[in-house]
Amino acid sequence: MEDVIRSLGCLCLGSRLKRIGEQLQAEAQRLLDRLDVPVQASQYPLLAALDRLGPLSVGELAQSLGIAQPGVTRSVSLLAGLGLLEVSPSTDDQRRRIVSLTRDGRRLVDVAKRDVWPCIENVVADLCAGFSGPLLEQLAAIEDGLAAAPPDRRVNKPEGAAQ
Repeated sequence: MEDVIRSLGCLCLGSRLKRIGEQLQAEAQRLLDRLDVPVQASQYPLLAALDRLGPLSVGELAQSLGIAQPGVTRSVSLLAGLGLLEVSPSTDDQRRRIVSLTRDGRRLVDVAKRDVWPCIENVVADLCAGFSGPLLEQLAAIEDGLAAAPPDRRVNKPEGAAQ
């Protein structure tokens, strides 16, 4: 059976990258399940952001991850329910909520940094071995290009088309 997404090349690059991301995330989840870790693979970037950057508002957390705020809010609620995050009002603006790791959250991140993340990173690095060119730099260049000029601004409108 033809892989239509693959065969359409650049036309379906977004769909193809999403498919690869979902496959990688599913494999990471299988590893986490074997280790009996109570967190979804998709939630680890949020924990990593708090580990790297310290306490953040929900909006700052969304910005640091490059994802929509409602998704961050859902993940924060789930992780707070597991006792891994603490959410408290900001001291300077009571409308802002500040998210931080709890002691259990810090312990989980420490275990992940030691036992889980290196395994996942090694698997992905192995998948990428032998590629020509720096893949991560190329992906960063695509992200930067999208930020500088989104696709709707890149499309050449046919002559005579409404502006």
